[in-house]
Amino acid sequence: MPSFDFSSEVDMVALKNAIDSAGKKIIGRHDFKGTSAKVELNEKDKVIMLHADSDFQLNQIKDILFPEMEKKEPDCTKRLDHQAVQKVSGDRVKQDLKIKVGIESELAKKIVKLLKDSKLKVQAAIQGDAVRVTGVKRDVLQEAISLVKKAITDFPIKYGNFRD
Repeated sequence: MPSFDFSSEVDMVALKNAIDSAGKKIIGRHDFKGTSAKVELNEKDKVIMLHADSDFQLNQIKDILFPEMEKKEPDCTKRLDHQAVQKVSGDRVKQDLKIKVGIESELAKKIVKLLKDSKLKVQAAIQGDAVRVTGVKRDVLQEAISLVKKAITDFPIKYGNFRD
């Protein structure tokens, strides 16, 4: 029986390129000269760290970073979990943006329920941080893909690992 997986993986190379590009733009801007404004990526913990001299500057850094990220990988800013802004020293501030990897259990349950309620002849099963969908025909699986893509727009979901 044909099957495929819904998953949500981060393209770390594209993300690193976007952060490097945003860092170069920050260095080149005149209003950031002589400030502590910078963007860092911790690949191991999957956290983007923003450093700035004020909350206003922090928002300006986001205005530079997010379009760069969207250029490299569409909808990738939807997977960011914004942590609270922290005062570091003096007026300086820091904010961590955690990168969500994989489909969380709540969203996976929502996908399974959506497919069951649609009356399509497919079976959906949660497997770790992915959802495996199996069906008798490819056409039914393609209908399932389009249904989920239309219904879930608040988190980037990819489909792949197609097996016949």
